Amino acid sequence: MLLALTVAACVAVNPVTALSFSPTTRQPTTSFTVLQMNLCLSGMAGCYPRTVYPSIVDEAAEQAMINGADAVTLNEVCRGDAADIALRTGYRMRFTAVLGHDVAIRCVAPGRRGVFGLAVLTKERIRSSEDDAFATHAGLEERGWLCVTTVGAISVCTAHLDTRESQEARRANDAECAELQGVLARYGERGATMFGGDVNRQRSCAPAAMWTRKDTAATQHAGIQHIYGSTSPNEPSAGVAAATYTDHDFFSAAGRVGPTAVRRSFG
Repeated sequence: MLLALTVAACVAVNPVTALSFSPTTRQPTTSFTVLQMNLCLSGMAGCYPRTVYPSIVDEAAEQAMINGADAVTLNEVCRGDAADIALRTGYRMRFTAVLGHDVAIRCVAPGRRGVFGLAVLTKERIRSSEDDAFATHAGLEERGWLCVTTVGAISVCTAHLDTRESQEARRANDAECAELQGVLARYGERGATMFGGDVNRQRSCAPAAMWTRKDTAATQHAGIQHIYGSTSPNEPSAGVAAATYTDHDFFSAAGRVGPTAVRRSFG
């Protein structure tokens, strides 16, 4: 039985009116919840045998419905499986493929699930999206990032950074983290921004103007899945639900997001 995340109940419901963005302008903030899931769906990774495919897809869709998050960020996912989760849950989807030597990596065992990559699902309709590979990477995968902006002008981003299992990988992870920080800073300057992803590191990649929450309560690879938000006058809430069929627990965080006026960080 999956454990339902309860973070949404912890979010303040009173409107925030005390944030000053200029001497004459006040702008509202909005309560927003992100659910982050790394699903290990390529068919090639060492974690794949425990997914008992398609059980992991069923589990992810169920968790998304239980959580009711405003957005779901998916790492190590196949296009077909992400589309299946979106169809079951009623979310809108954007997907970007992860390339290997400039070629899209196809999911296997079973095939016919499309290519491997990242996805962002949102309750709101999506107005635009943007993605790119990081300039530095280690190994086969040319890892990258994906950001979508909803019609409500909230941007949601995801990324899956290299591991830190070798000196080369650590250098790549550090470079990817710095590049991601720049991407999020750019989106934060435009308006309310959220991020969810597996950054494979304990230290945050968030710009100074964004808050950070980590899955430190997870029983699997604790502390490397992060969620960031562009502002929160109160400490953001977070929760973890146990995952049966993947090697990362499900992680959710909620805060009040808005333009990057408050510089706060929560470990």
